[in-house]
Amino acid sequence: MKLLHIDSSPLGANSVSRELTRRIVAQWQSSHPGTVVEHLDLALDAPSHLDADSLGFRLGLDAATLTQAQRRENAVSERLVSQFLAADVVVVGAPMYNFSIPSQLKAWIDRVAQAGRTFTYTATGPVGLAAGKTVIVASSRGGAYASAPQMDHQESYLRTVFGFFGITDVRFVRAEGMAMGDAAKAAGLASAEADIVAQVSEAANEGQAAIRA
Repeated sequence: MKLLHIDSSPLGANSVSRELTRRIVAQWQSSHPGTVVEHLDLALDAPSHLDADSLGFRLGLDAATLTQAQRRENAVSERLVSQFLAADVVVVGAPMYNFSIPSQLKAWIDRVAQAGRTFTYTATGPVGLAAGKTVIVASSRGGAYASAPQMDHQESYLRTVFGFFGITDVRFVRAEGMAMGDAAKAAGLASAEADIVAQVSEAANEGQAAIRA
């Protein structure tokens, strides 16, 4: 089993989402001995945002006509989408920035959202090509948005885009209230810790049931 561990926060040791992904990965490895983990740190190695050069893979240009810059950017996109497709489990650290996700995480999504690789268009609409994976998102928020879903464009977006890729098993571990004082932060972290145990255990049980079926 391969697990892709993605972090996107630039805060290093001060990042709540990084601590959550670390705990999720450790819990998964405990439940699934032998899991091979690959770490992608988007704060250190984020792809550039889409531009005239990095859009080459989307435009379907003849390889012979590509510029050196387009070839270089195509190689980045190919590396990222191949890494994503090879993973059975994807753990994503996604702090909430301005009601959505960090731009470096969006840049990664834009590179792996490739027609013919992670989705395809058919006569009846789009079909995801990355089915069968489990995605666990570590969501950290300064405020509390569970009761204000109209302000949450982080979780809804990630659930939509992974669903577009054909992934139906998308789980969230939420740490809310991280900027609302010590008591709220402690409660949010305790809730997230309980979610980690529950989500990993549930995913493991569902995986075993699928194998038996």
